[in-house]
Amino acid sequence: MSDIECPHCKQVFEMDAAGYASIVGQVRSAEFEAELNTRLEEAKRTHELAIELAESNMSKKKDEEYANKEKQIQRLKGELEKKDMERQMAVNEATTPLQTQISNLQNKVNNADTEKALMEKTLVEKHQMELTTRDKIIQMKEEEIELRKEMKMKLSTKMLGETLEQHCELEFNKLRPTAFPTAYFEKDNDASGGTKGDYIFKEADQNDVEFISIMFEMKNEGETTKSKKKNEDFLEKLDKDRKAKGCEYAVLVSMLEPDNELYNGIADMSHKYEKMYVVRPQFFIPIITLLRNAALKSIEIRNELAVIRSQNVDVENFEADLKEFQEKFNRNYDLATRQFMKAIERIDKSIDELQKTKEQLLKSGNNYRLANDKAQDITIKKLTRNNPTMQAKFEAANDDSED
Repeated sequence: MSDIECPHCKQVFEMDAAGYASIVGQVRSAEFEAELNTRLEEAKRTHELAIELAESNMSKKKDEEYANKEKQIQRLKGELEKKDMERQMAVNEATTPLQTQISNLQNKVNNADTEKALMEKTLVEKHQMELTTRDKIIQMKEEEIELRKEMKMKLSTKMLGETLEQHCELEFNKLRPTAFPTAYFEKDNDASGGTKGDYIFKEADQNDVEFISIMFEMKNEGETTKSKKKNEDFLEKLDKDRKAKGCEYAVLVSMLEPDNELYNGIADMSHKYEKMYVVRPQFFIPIITLLRNAALKSIEIRNELAVIRSQNVDVENFEADLKEFQEKFNRNYDLATRQFMKAIERIDKSIDELQKTKEQLLKSGNNYRLANDKAQDITIKKLTRNNPTMQAKFEAANDDSED
């Protein structure tokens, strides 16, 4: 942004490169030229009209003065010279301001032309300077990009990896005296298990009890490397190295997959491998700090729990005795409950059998009742209704019994 002062009103305002470009376009445009010429013509016409008006006023005033003079000739002959002098003075007074105004207008027109040319020249020079500066910046950036590409082409994949390792080691050593004075951070040189990581971080408390350990792997890749690797290609090996060296956490510090937004911060890969993270180099120190602080907080909680347990041994023993009593009572209760349920089952079965026997007896009694009803309903007439022989014998028997 630059401060610009208006040549007319002297007001100062800010203008950026886009504003300059816009003004240059306006200054150079034919419309601006036409508008400027139109305004000059209008100023010229205004100037001519002002002259004509002044001349007309002056002529009218002269006529009036002459008329008055003619009227006053007879009465004021003695004052003729004096009046002539007054008339001349009046003419001079009327003409001088008009000439001054005309001169001022002409000066303004000339100044406008000069300011226009000066502003156009200044804006053109400013624009050219900005273009030159921008071209130089672009050229410098292109040269820097080419230089970096050339440097990366000269580096092998191993050299790139070692460069990243050196960067991480340097960043850690900068903070070691203040943030990690008692921590262990060294290269993993033990390949007895057939493989090894890059660095191991460990730290112990004041009682020399280790409370955190991290296995680090650093991976970088040159832009010209043909076989592009992915971060997940190294997680399985890193997980094995972590377990082989007895580390709690595993962190892959990676420059791979630069366009993958998943790895732009701290990527938690615990859903694939336990306590596994992938970070960019700028998050190397933050991931150590986060894991270390979480471990310290865990130590504080464990220590507090240990103090509470040591202060409540009797309570724990009582809880153990109560738990043992509850377990024994629960076993006896289960046995009694099973025996009770078996007895209930037997009773239910007996009730079912008795119910069935009751139903059978009720059915048998009903049959006896029906049989008795049928027996009570039997008569001699019903038995001998269709048997004349038996009817005759029963009638004869009845007669004998009457005799």
